[in-house]
Amino acid sequence: MKLSALGRRLTGESGTRSLMDDLGAVATAGGGIMNLGGGNPSLIPAAEDVFRARMLAFMQRDGAFERAVGGYDGPEGDRGFARALAGLLRRECGFDVSERNIALTNGSQSAFLALFNLFAGPDEDGRTRRVLLPLSPEYIGYADLGLSPDLFVSRRSTITDLGDGLFKYGVNFDGLDEVEDIGAICVSRPTNPTGNVVTDEEVARLRAVARARGVPLIVDNAYGLPFPGIVFGDATLAWDEGTVLCMSLSKLGLPGIRTGIVIANEEIIAALGAANAIFCLAPGSLGPALAADLVESDEVLALSRDIIRPHYAERAKHAVDILRTRLDGCDVRIHRPEGAFFLWLWMPGLPITGAELYRRLRARGVIVVSGHYFFPGLDGDDWPHKHECLRISYADDWDRIERGLSIVAAEVRRAREED
Repeated sequence: MKLSALGRRLTGESGTRSLMDDLGAVATAGGGIMNLGGGNPSLIPAAEDVFRARMLAFMQRDGAFERAVGGYDGPEGDRGFARALAGLLRRECGFDVSERNIALTNGSQSAFLALFNLFAGPDEDGRTRRVLLPLSPEYIGYADLGLSPDLFVSRRSTITDLGDGLFKYGVNFDGLDEVEDIGAICVSRPTNPTGNVVTDEEVARLRAVARARGVPLIVDNAYGLPFPGIVFGDATLAWDEGTVLCMSLSKLGLPGIRTGIVIANEEIIAALGAANAIFCLAPGSLGPALAADLVESDEVLALSRDIIRPHYAERAKHAVDILRTRLDGCDVRIHRPEGAFFLWLWMPGLPITGAELYRRLRARGVIVVSGHYFFPGLDGDDWPHKHECLRISYADDWDRIERGLSIVAAEVRRAREED
């Protein structure tokens, strides 16, 4: 059996495939691996209590379970959930939206597969349009979503030294509006892998660039406001007809129910519904059915504000403190944790690559993700920075995280001493 060119590309080595293989190894190891990789959220007892109570109440409502599992929704997803979410966005964010501005997908990855290929790729005029990623490093999951090759073009971020061993990435706007053949602009906020939160000013400037180019600005808001709200500083959320805002129930603590959310103008929502109908007939019903009351009652806001955000903010502080102590005197810099649940280590001039450091850590039972995977659209760029970074999650069992961070620090020191 011979695979097509696309088939070979989809089944070949990739960052997403490598990451998911590692997560599979963690799942079968029975707790024997220190999982500092992956994007699985923490199992927060207070949040789990809320989800369990909502599930029990849902199961006790006459016909609710049967309707959720016994029939297809429309291709744009559960309209009751969409109405509840539109109401929350009007109340909390001041968005001028209705359920006609909201579509659901089977997780965020499905949403981006559809969106990227709706706006980029071969055009009727023979041109190939691309997705511009103005911030780099950027999310590992974007890299393999193009149904045509070279779907992404990316830009090196600016780097600002904040002192005290911290730094921050920023969008380099010099010449950004001159990049050719752009079908969409996309940025994650907070950014996976770095925990960076693109500033309100940067978002406003990106919206202006997108508007001038006549393309949408896609904002990947999986960790952001208003829920799950894993943002540690000041930030506001903006939306207009030229913005595509993508959200999820995964980082709230419900990744297994695979519910992605897209807020966009009605034309884009209709196109996304058509794509859903082709890809999967209709998105799953159980997630939105379970979460609708949380959203309609605004309980999801209190859950995010009072339980989820403080949990990750405290862990971020402790993780940074551990690494600073273990790496004292070693040239390692940490991106200031501003959101999500990752630490991003930059090790300037490290004599081994991030990929080799990953292999050494895996041999010691610690799963991380090599930074080189997080630069889609910079494939031809020889920027050494790509091979000097590591992504660490602090979402798993805290005892294993602490032990894993100590081993990371020990291996970085060993690599430095070998130079």
